[in-house]
Amino acid sequence: MEWYEVKNIDQIDSPGLLVYTDRVAKNIDRMIEKVGGNPKRLFPHVKTHKMAEVVAMQMTKGITKFKCSTIAELEMVANSGATEALIAYQMVGPKIERLRNVALAFPTVTIASLVDNIATAKELAAHFSKKNLTANVYLDVDNGMHRTGCPLDEDTFNVAAEIHRIPNINFKGLHVYDGQFRTPNLAERKRASDLAFRPVYGLVDRLQSELQLDVCIINGGSPSFSPASMRSTVFCSPGTVFFWDAGYQNIAPELGLDWAAVLISRIISKPTKGIITVDLGHKSVGAENPIHNRIRWLNLTNYEAYKHSEEHLMLKVDNWENLSIGQVLYGVPFHVCPSVALHEEAHIIRENEWTENWQVVARKRKLTF
Repeated sequence: MEWYEVKNIDQIDSPGLLVYTDRVAKNIDRMIEKVGGNPKRLFPHVKTHKMAEVVAMQMTKGITKFKCSTIAELEMVANSGATEALIAYQMVGPKIERLRNVALAFPTVTIASLVDNIATAKELAAHFSKKNLTANVYLDVDNGMHRTGCPLDEDTFNVAAEIHRIPNINFKGLHVYDGQFRTPNLAERKRASDLAFRPVYGLVDRLQSELQLDVCIINGGSPSFSPASMRSTVFCSPGTVFFWDAGYQNIAPELGLDWAAVLISRIISKPTKGIITVDLGHKSVGAENPIHNRIRWLNLTNYEAYKHSEEHLMLKVDNWENLSIGQVLYGVPFHVCPSVALHEEAHIIRENEWTENWQVVARKRKLTF
């Protein structure tokens, strides 16, 4: 029996999400190994799995700090007993008050958010001051991805210094996400990442010497985890690594991770010779990539995906005669994060058997706050 096959698969409806806990555990151990055996250097992102049980698995290994993208994810990790949680997003609109309410509800958790400009930092401080709270912030630094963040240039120190001086703001450090480096060649990826990161050291030196700040640096997602892990003074914040996927396997094979999340689908029609239709539509697998980069089937060969809609995926296959309606197909998503978010629950697989379900609780936009 292959590692992904499930003995009682007939009890699981499709499309469905399977999570293999033994492989998740191995991936956690591998991440700790990559940072020199020190789990305190990990600040992993929860956006990939969005499950309290996966947070608990990491905490049993000594990981206590977590990064997240939504208020719901923040509430999930706070409820799970994290010591520190960073929402890696700049709070605007109603999110500011929601963040403040989470901070009020979990006073023993160090909760922080990102800012990349002075005006937003002042607005955040004003809301927190109304409840006599101090807002913990990290300066979001853009070192080349150009998605969010304060540009890393001669003015970055002045922006950081001004934010530090705002009443009711506690300047925690720098958040430097460099997800733009995706070449499969590790040496080239490390060279490019190191070059872009080099100015950060100068910024930190000034913040420490001129402002006497104790600066925490959070750096690196999954593609840049290898370079980040080699910087002994930074906290590493990968997320996809715990479930892994076919896309990042192509980018960072050196990590030696196991696929730990699989999507199942069933053949629902054989409309014409050479064509099968399965029940894995846009609503079940991340569909932002080109059609040939959405799912990698594990028990199907010589296929070509050619049409995808909300509830259906059509494939051209060579062995059409040997495939049957109702047959189960197992596949690894190319991008696991949005794929997980499309499922309300994960079917937990232990020793090739489905044993229970875990709720993908933080796929919701709102839990309590």
